[in-house]
Amino acid sequence: MTVQSTDTTTRYAEAAIEPDEKVPAIHVWRDFAATPAQLFRAHTDPELYAQWIGPDGVGADITHWDARDGGSWRYTARGTDGREDFETSFHGCFHTVREDRIVQTFTWDGMPDAVSLETMTFEDLGDGRTRLHAFSLCDSFEGRDAWLRSGMEVGVNDGYAAIDRLLAEGAI
Repeated sequence: MTVQSTDTTTRYAEAAIEPDEKVPAIHVWRDFAATPAQLFRAHTDPELYAQWIGPDGVGADITHWDARDGGSWRYTARGTDGREDFETSFHGCFHTVREDRIVQTFTWDGMPDAVSLETMTFEDLGDGRTRLHAFSLCDSFEGRDAWLRSGMEVGVNDGYAAIDRLLAEGAI
């Protein structure tokens, strides 16, 4: 696959999820009818974050949230995978937190040695829309490919659709 350019004429109504060919990373692009400030708030306000993160039917219990340079976060996701109930946790550290950019680590407790570094940017497209670009650098190509096979696109697209709903309701 080819990594998308900074072309602002292409629109991403759903998430475009692509592996990077040169490094063990994943790119995610998604456009929203929102300002950069609204998307920043959706990603840094723990009450809002808990309302949209993950696939439909999975709830997030934020157990720690300090969205600032040098801060950290932790949440537990609970739901059902169609067969049985599950509970799993994620945590990380915020390195940079500003309105146009968030840099953070992301770790699933089920694989504590597989830490990814995520850089997320919010680009004002100038037409009432903002492009989110997430670049997640994984610890290995194998780890990255496992993420891509995990069905992550369901959680990403469900979560981003929930942001759309929250924006439409005026909650963000």
